[in-house]
Amino acid sequence: MTRKRASLRQKVARIALLVVLLPLILPLAIVGLVLHFLNLVVVYLLVWAWWLPRGKDVLYVTSDSTVWKDYMENEIRPLVAERAVALNWSERKSWRHWSLVVRVFRTFGRGRDFNPMIVLFRPFQKAKMFRFLPAFQGRKHGNLEDLEKLRRELIQSLS
Repeated sequence: MTRKRASLRQKVARIALLVVLLPLILPLAIVGLVLHFLNLVVVYLLVWAWWLPRGKDVLYVTSDSTVWKDYMENEIRPLVAERAVALNWSERKSWRHWSLVVRVFRTFGRGRDFNPMIVLFRPFQKAKMFRFLPAFQGRKHGNLEDLEKLRRELIQSLS
């Protein structure tokens, strides 16, 4: 399939449109980045000030999926049970929209491989993410090593 080359008139029109819209797009992009950064800072500060003093340094996200429910409940949850704040993706319709745990999930779970997931927080350090979905997808195809490697990394990080 061949692509038709844009004429000089079309190229000039695109550049002119970009020049006209740039003063609108650029400030919106800057505001979006500032708000994203502020959200991240506020969530970190709240976790450090609210969860860590109470011995909660883990966000544990799972669901009722038959693919991983047994493994997560038997192998992973016991590792973090005493120090975790838990969310069940299968119960998301009943989540309180303005709760801290939901805000933390939405900040760190963003978009991909968020279920099942562990987020480990340390004071004044970047959160460490353990996204289990790719490992479970590998297990489905006979690769058990990725899941065990992720589990070992989690155990090492928890100690």
